[in-house]
Amino acid sequence: MRRGDTDAQAEEHIVRGSQARLEEAAGLARAIDLVIAEALIAPLGQIRPATYLGKGKVEEITGLIKGHDIELVVMDCALSPIQQRNLEKAWNAKVLDRTGLILEIFGRRAKTREGSLQVELAHLNYQRSRLVRSWTHLERQRGGFGFMGGPGETQIEADRRLIGDRIARLESELRKVQATRRLHRAGRRRVPYRVVALVGYTNAGKSTLFNRLTRADVQAADMLFATLDPTLRALTLPHGGKAMLSDTVGFISNLPTQLVAAFRATLEEVLEADIILHVRDISHEDAEAQERDVDTVLRQLGIDSSAGKGIVEVWNKIDRFDAEDRENLRNIAARRPPEHPCYLVSAETGEGIEALLAAIEDRLAARRTTLDLSIDASDGAGVSWLHRNSEVLSKKLNDGRFDMTVRVDETRRDIIVNRFDAVPHA
Repeated sequence: MRRGDTDAQAEEHIVRGSQARLEEAAGLARAIDLVIAEALIAPLGQIRPATYLGKGKVEEITGLIKGHDIELVVMDCALSPIQQRNLEKAWNAKVLDRTGLILEIFGRRAKTREGSLQVELAHLNYQRSRLVRSWTHLERQRGGFGFMGGPGETQIEADRRLIGDRIARLESELRKVQATRRLHRAGRRRVPYRVVALVGYTNAGKSTLFNRLTRADVQAADMLFATLDPTLRALTLPHGGKAMLSDTVGFISNLPTQLVAAFRATLEEVLEADIILHVRDISHEDAEAQERDVDTVLRQLGIDSSAGKGIVEVWNKIDRFDAEDRENLRNIAARRPPEHPCYLVSAETGEGIEALLAAIEDRLAARRTTLDLSIDASDGAGVSWLHRNSEVLSKKLNDGRFDMTVRVDETRRDIIVNRFDAVPHA
């Protein structure tokens, strides 16, 4: 709960925001197939060092746990190890905080080797902080990626050492994976394909939009964190050009910092992208708050979204609005400054997709130079070099020579001008 608002309107906003957060927490629990017996908001005057909640609320929840035979309690907050332990003893049930719940989801969603390594590393760093010295045995230690079962195995100090050794091995393996990803990115730059990255709040419709743009078949479901591992597919632009489209893990409010750090390698696709498409569920009641949460994570990655450089907002799910509300949204979008553009789409129905693709093509082209040149058809090495280092827009054979139009980065412009006597495209 937020504090400091006094008037009725602010109070209504607080309740509505709290309800949305409660629904999100329930959605996170359902994402790992938990059955929600009770979901409640606990107003908090101050945080209790021992149990986070006050004594009365702890007793109230104890009654709910006994009445519904509840085995797991999810707290949508960050609990200290002592608070978690004390609540588990008071309720005689396992307790997960927000970080633990998200790690559990990530553990189930990771499919690639890199994703699994990143999840396990984040989980072990979290688990290491849960080793409370006052436990003589880790009867509630979580094993593998499952926080909800499995007894502990050794005393705390031995377990710390085992976890530390495993973390060191994981970090070493991840460095190798990251080196491989850097090689892949370097290869794409040589092709050269531009990279367009999708970012956004989880369940904003990124994967559905990804499928619509690339005609791929990435899992898309009405579920928080339906996809986790990054996916790259070729994106065909309106005039035949190509780009690479990257779908990344969805962001969420209060994303634990260790997860941001652990998934930095995955999100390097965002850092390297020429254009970032910030996909928003514009129909969501907390759309503005979700926008701020995504901006926060982008800043943690070193991307200043307020500068607007390379970031395009995509207002998704406009099919959920009637004609009048849709027109109001278009008017709002039209009044935005050019450096902060946005496009209205429905990834579900395809509305607005053509305009979005045209905008992507225009923005990519604006960063490149188009040149005309003529090259002897027998110069196979030169023609091959042009195909590898530029985007060939046209190539026609005329009297034993290829008349070509190519588009290149500014970094290669002078090389092509000097080597092939290229001139700016008329």
